Amino acid sequence: MQHDAISVTPLADFQLFVTLANGNSGIFDVKPYIDKGSLRQLSDENYFKLVGIEFGAVSWPNGQDIAPNTLANGLCKSK
Repeated sequence: MQHDAISVTPLADFQLFVTLANGNSGIFDVKPYIDKGSLRQLSDENYFKLVGIEFGAVSWPNGQDIAPNTLANGLCKSK
C-alpha cells in the first residue's frame, strides 16, 4: 500500500520520523494520541523508543499501533 510505513525513527518530544512506501517522509507528532486508551503507555519515553513497523503500521511491542492512513494524514513534511 502507498501509505505503509517502511521506516521509522523515534525523535525527541514524542515525535517520529516516518518514511512511507510512496516516498513521502516527515515528522509525525504522537503527543495528541498519548492520552487515549492503550496508547497511554507511549508516554514512557523508554517504551516509546521501542517503535517498529508491523504490516505497514508504526507499532510497539504491546500491540499499540498507528495505522498507515493516520500516518499519511498527520505527516508534516521534513525540510
